[in-house]
Amino acid sequence: MIELNLHENIFQRQFDKSTVFTNRTTITPHYTPNNLPFRNGQIDAISQILSTSLHGAKPDNLFIYGKVGTGKTVTVNHVLSQLQEFVAHNRSKQVDFAYVNCRNHNTKYKVFLKSLSKFFPNEDFIGYSSAFVYEKLLKHANKGKQLILVLDEVDKVKDLDELIYALTRSNDELQSGGIAIIGISNNLFFKDKLDVRTKSTLLQKEMVFPPYNAKELKAILEERIKTAFKTGCVEDSALNLAAAMAAQESGDARAAVMLMLRAGEEADKSLGQRVKDEHVRLAKTRVEEEVTMNMVETLPKQQQLVLYSISMMTVQGKGYGKLNGSREEGVFFSGDAYREYERIASSLQQQVVSSRWFREYVNELETYGLLITTASGKGVRGTTTLIKLGFDAKKLRKALEKELMCA
Repeated sequence: MIELNLHENIFQRQFDKSTVFTNRTTITPHYTPNNLPFRNGQIDAISQILSTSLHGAKPDNLFIYGKVGTGKTVTVNHVLSQLQEFVAHNRSKQVDFAYVNCRNHNTKYKVFLKSLSKFFPNEDFIGYSSAFVYEKLLKHANKGKQLILVLDEVDKVKDLDELIYALTRSNDELQSGGIAIIGISNNLFFKDKLDVRTKSTLLQKEMVFPPYNAKELKAILEERIKTAFKTGCVEDSALNLAAAMAAQESGDARAAVMLMLRAGEEADKSLGQRVKDEHVRLAKTRVEEEVTMNMVETLPKQQQLVLYSISMMTVQGKGYGKLNGSREEGVFFSGDAYREYERIASSLQQQVVSSRWFREYVNELETYGLLITTASGKGVRGTTTLIKLGFDAKKLRKALEKELMCA
């Protein structure tokens, strides 16, 4: 056992340790690089839509979809920073925007408050009525301004119908200026739940961000490695392995970046001078859990309910019975899973979707690797779909309870 010197400062000891990093920040998922590889087409398309505002006209509403880690938010923020820079140098252009994370600001009122805090940074509107803050937003636009509201994770808004309808119809009340929406979501189908009246007011354009492939992820990692790691500290084989693993799992750039970050930490932990394949493999388990938990937190509410129902059944040791009398724990008939979903959704006073939508959600969760489905075979009466979890049931249940019970 190594004895610690109580007279030595513990942080001095940590500071003196050798490391493979030069700037760890640039290999974290929260860092926004100046260059966004493989998103030039999306950048051009978004900037073209928003450029209408520079001519004093309201841009089209835009909805952007894609899995976690496909660059949706970072691309939009890059375009907005360019827009802000242009407007700062061209004072005659009356354009303003606000970014709202709807996971944190998940009601119409909270979205309005967050937007106003950007437009009026020196004023506090907490405590004012919803009607007041809405009118304040309209008055700001009525000065001839084109307002762009970026609603990230827009499907998390509880009264989404009311929010979208209010913002789209607000343009009918404005004598000058306008309000446009950029909605960002992981859920391609969330608009299908909107009221027909709301959808008819949207007049939106849509854009889907595809996952990155291994070649693209390698290029993204190469750019990050240049600033994050000491020269020559990352072996080429480790870089290739990290890119291949992330591409195979999800095509998630954030997952690839996290994998390389954790691999660097594993190298430091082993006092190695280089990041090797073995460090990437050691990091994989840690990253898989982090990415999965992050993904679960960002899932639409209905998909969370579906996943929670199946995780509950798994934890309780339920399963399906075969014709020979044996049981298969952790594997469920789709009908049984749907009935459990109905029960849980009702108990949480959430909308219960049809069995058709339930199957859609199951299929989408399977593409994320959170569920595994198969057609029933021998030993089962009739033909149906069997469902099982693709991740640790207890960890999923705990994470989902935190999301659903605090919503």
